[in-house]
Amino acid sequence: MLWAVLAAAAAPLQVARNAFQRGMIDDAGPWGATLVRFLFGLPFSLALLAIAVLATPGARPTPDLHFLLAVGGGGLAQIGATACLLLAMQRAGFAVATFLQQAALPIGALLGWLAFGDTMHPAQWLGVAITSAGLLVLSWPRAGIRTLDSGALLGLAAAAFFAISMNGYRQAGLALEPQHPIFAGIGSVVAAQAIQSVVLGGALAVLNPAALRAVFAAWRPSLGAGACGAGASALWFSALAMSPPGPVRAVGVIEAPIAALAGRTLFREKLTARQLAAGATTALGVVMTALN
Repeated sequence: MLWAVLAAAAAPLQVARNAFQRGMIDDAGPWGATLVRFLFGLPFSLALLAIAVLATPGARPTPDLHFLLAVGGGGLAQIGATACLLLAMQRAGFAVATFLQQAALPIGALLGWLAFGDTMHPAQWLGVAITSAGLLVLSWPRAGIRTLDSGALLGLAAAAFFAISMNGYRQAGLALEPQHPIFAGIGSVVAAQAIQSVVLGGALAVLNPAALRAVFAAWRPSLGAGACGAGASALWFSALAMSPPGPVRAVGVIEAPIAALAGRTLFREKLTARQLAAGATTALGVVMTALN
């Protein structure tokens, strides 16, 4: 059950990283704030990898084509997921967006059923239905508004991208070094963050250099986001190398109440009774889908 401990430890670090990034959107924009997670996290991830190498002298990593495709695909999906999540936090609220991203699990389950013929127990289908009901209530338009809130749609888009990235990272860890999952998880983080920094950093340098300058100008919160992000990613990736994404995502639901507290404390957000009930329903459905 070490994977469960790692996933639980990752949740508060992930909330802290999101809070740092959320505070940078106004100056750096969503793509600049997204870059912070990868670029400033890479030095910390490299330090963790050095420790992992010393602690696991028997590790024999095999970064073959399967690994590169899995980590590259997961990394690109995570870029889109992070940008959508940060915009959702700006428009729908920090806690609500965190609740919405829990849809990554039922979306991933449905994709597995449709694309790969994965089978699920009836109780898991019930979990998907419960999660969907909670998300529907969370994203339902407020009185006087006839269309779905853009923040809700962005939160659901983030969940879809996260569903892809979780599966990609699990495959990357298994391909790199299946006998040493913590080493494999941290090694996958380093590879993913290097790819993400080059791709997104290069794109911003060409298309939006002002955002890139804003990222480096705000180096203090950027370092905070990078440190928390590196720690959270190392824990998540290691957990995914030990367990399928479903149970890991279920344990990660504990980030929802942490995010609600952070949203209230840092951004002065208040959740309505409807949002609290819908968030709790969503979390229940995620746990049912993952753990059956």
